[in-house]
Amino acid sequence: MSTSISASPTDDLELQKTSAEEHSPLTDEEKQQQKSNAAYDDTVPDGGRDAWLVILGCSALCFSLFGYILTWGSFQAYYQTVVLPDRSPSDVAWIGSLQYSLTFLPGLIAGRVFDLGYFRSSLMFSTVLYTTASFLIAECKEYWQFMLCQGVAIGFAGGWIYIPCVAVVSHWFKVKRPMAYGIISLGTSLGGIVFPIMFRALIPQIGFKWTVRTFGFINFFMFCVAILTLKTRIPPKGRLDPIDFRTFVSPGYVTYVLATFVGFLGIYTPMTFVTLSAEKIGIANALAFYMVAVFNATSGVGRVLGGGLAVKYGPINVMAIFTVFAAAFTYAWPYTTSQGAFIAVISLYGLMCGPFVGLFPAPVAQMGAAHDTGLRTGLQMTIMALGALAGPPIAGAIVGSKGDFKGTGIFAASTMLGAAVLMALSKVLLLKTLFSGRV
Repeated sequence: MSTSISASPTDDLELQKTSAEEHSPLTDEEKQQQKSNAAYDDTVPDGGRDAWLVILGCSALCFSLFGYILTWGSFQAYYQTVVLPDRSPSDVAWIGSLQYSLTFLPGLIAGRVFDLGYFRSSLMFSTVLYTTASFLIAECKEYWQFMLCQGVAIGFAGGWIYIPCVAVVSHWFKVKRPMAYGIISLGTSLGGIVFPIMFRALIPQIGFKWTVRTFGFINFFMFCVAILTLKTRIPPKGRLDPIDFRTFVSPGYVTYVLATFVGFLGIYTPMTFVTLSAEKIGIANALAFYMVAVFNATSGVGRVLGGGLAVKYGPINVMAIFTVFAAAFTYAWPYTTSQGAFIAVISLYGLMCGPFVGLFPAPVAQMGAAHDTGLRTGLQMTIMALGALAGPPIAGAIVGSKGDFKGTGIFAASTMLGAAVLMALSKVLLLKTLFSGRV
């Protein structure tokens, strides 16, 4: 394997891919398909009208999908104090946790469906389910109803299209792929700014029901933008081949997927409890609700900054370094006692975790051919979803047992630090070096 600094983020892995292909016996038909796919891999446009329209469509989807998810801190505080006051923080956190984890959990199946050429069908299905569930949340009154509509339906609909949304980028970008992911994740942050501000501003004026319905209309519009702009470039495989698990037993790949699992156990814990923790130290409710938007704004800067740096230095290098700093600010978060310090810590935390949440699909997209990106990414997302599912309830249980956020901060920061170590280890396993090369 090459250990030199490569001319593009994928060059360091080319020898690894070739070695894997030499040990995988192929039929004549499969060899012809491989040659065809290789030709498409070699002609990735890395720009142009269609490619940038795809980025626009992916950004619109992420605005809608993650705008809802990143507003969960506002929903959590509102549900705990107004709608579901008889439920514990851990109980309420399960709604957001299920919504978030299901955005990744269908990854393996959704990725396979994408590779087979059913991208448009997946997009249409998700559009109908996601927008319908968005409007149904307004009619919910009981805990199980919120769990079903906001947790299960929103989460599953988002997951069924998010993995194909990530995979389709690899059809259009190669060298600039990390930058493309960074731009897409800016849509995520914009949604995470707009939705919380609207949530806070509209509820006193039009009530919870019409606030959520307004979100539903926005979601429908964003999905329509995606329908008009998204398309694939590489022909589908045409048949469902058995999964070749040899593709997924590379120590570097396995370690990196484990890093994302560990990272998502804690990466969004401060965001989940940011409103409640702000109120606990005496920040006025009117300002505390905007802490979610502050986090998402600085996270957006971090996502774009990380995407630009990753083109030059490699996504794993960038993510690992920034995640260490994110862990440091997470350790500090529960110990802030003044309004100014709290806003500063949350702002810097958002900036530092931006590269991780914006770039985590990029290394996996580079660990194989473009026509199998959906499968590789889907497996990563499915495993990562278990971390997203377990993290917030664990953090909520710690809050409930301790009565403050210190234990929660230690838990979340430690998982992020562990993720940074595992990312560094995955680079060593892939490139046989830590301080040179990039992936």
